[in-house]
Amino acid sequence: MGGAVRDKLLGYPCSERDWVVVGGTPDALAARGFRPVGKDFPVFIDPKTGEEYALARTERKTGPGYKGFQFHADQAVTLAEDLLRRDLSINAMAEAADGRLIDPHGGLADLEARTLRHVSPAFAEDPLRVLRVARFAARYHHLGFTVADETLALMSQLSASGELEHLVPERVWLETEKALSERSPQVFVQVLKDCGALQVLFPEVDQLFGIPQRADYHPEIDTGIHLLMSLERAAMLSDDTRVRFAVLVHDLGKGSTSPDILPRHIGHEERGIPLVQAFCDRFRVPNNYRELALPVTRLHLLCHKTFELRPLTILKIFKSLDAFRHPDRLDPFLFACEADARGRLHFEDRDYPQSRWLRQAFESIRTVTAGEFIDRGLTGQRIGEAIDRRRVELIAELRQADGH
Repeated sequence: MGGAVRDKLLGYPCSERDWVVVGGTPDALAARGFRPVGKDFPVFIDPKTGEEYALARTERKTGPGYKGFQFHADQAVTLAEDLLRRDLSINAMAEAADGRLIDPHGGLADLEARTLRHVSPAFAEDPLRVLRVARFAARYHHLGFTVADETLALMSQLSASGELEHLVPERVWLETEKALSERSPQVFVQVLKDCGALQVLFPEVDQLFGIPQRADYHPEIDTGIHLLMSLERAAMLSDDTRVRFAVLVHDLGKGSTSPDILPRHIGHEERGIPLVQAFCDRFRVPNNYRELALPVTRLHLLCHKTFELRPLTILKIFKSLDAFRHPDRLDPFLFACEADARGRLHFEDRDYPQSRWLRQAFESIRTVTAGEFIDRGLTGQRIGEAIDRRRVELIAELRQADGH
């Protein structure tokens, strides 16, 4: 039922199925060997298939936030009543064991119309649904799905109600991380912007919209539009959600640029560092995301200027990434920088030779090891200094050889 039915009808990959049991009881399921796992309502695991079976239930709002609900499950609850508590009509369909479609709330019609529409006014009782709808919009955007006007109005109502502030940071991050993994993560940001949720949840991102940039570098001008374009490019370049998150936050410093120097953004990279750190702290963002987002924020402009930099500065980029100990960090960094460079009007399909050259340079200098210098009798700090000198020489030689 739910997502499994939706994705089956769309021909979309689906890895698991959930079942709803109408007219059943916890004792009856337990007697058949099903294992209870639900804390707030009766959910059971089939020991043979591992699939979830939930007793049909209804719910009512009893307090603030997405946890402020009381659930009621008994044999009298109908399937239509259970489906009525779902968020979107396309998620409120079920399929019987014989393949018959059960669609009491118009899900199939909305699926065919490519519309994300709420099932009932009770949608506005759960603030988490704002993030979920934005995430579904990001998932199915390429299929032509849009959010129904009346649903967007309810999302705006939720954003203005104060309910979003009751979402725990970990849950906000979980939905955001899922959205970043979708095919069109920029749509997630756009939908949150459209309903006012971006200002509530991610004010430092919302702040970027309306901030001008130099038209000669950014023909799209608006920093928020640049962010959306860069996220779109990032999704085309890499499936790595760390890359997409780094792109999401890489220009936060532009939101704090003094109005008297606009549309220039001198020093926005360093100004962005504490904003990215605060964002990561607020939402308990995992360290592996932070470890990429911070160097991308600090170094993306340097990366763009690769062919103008001194060899020593290029070495410093690699060392800032800790790439010699963690060589797997280089590609995600370069993908994020390329997404930033191509996330501009008329630059979307422009080549980014900096990535190829930096990969080549890194492969050339990572072969330098301490062994040869130890053999020469060097010790301690002098070994590290000699390694760095040799790496700089190799970068210089590579630059001279290829004309950069």
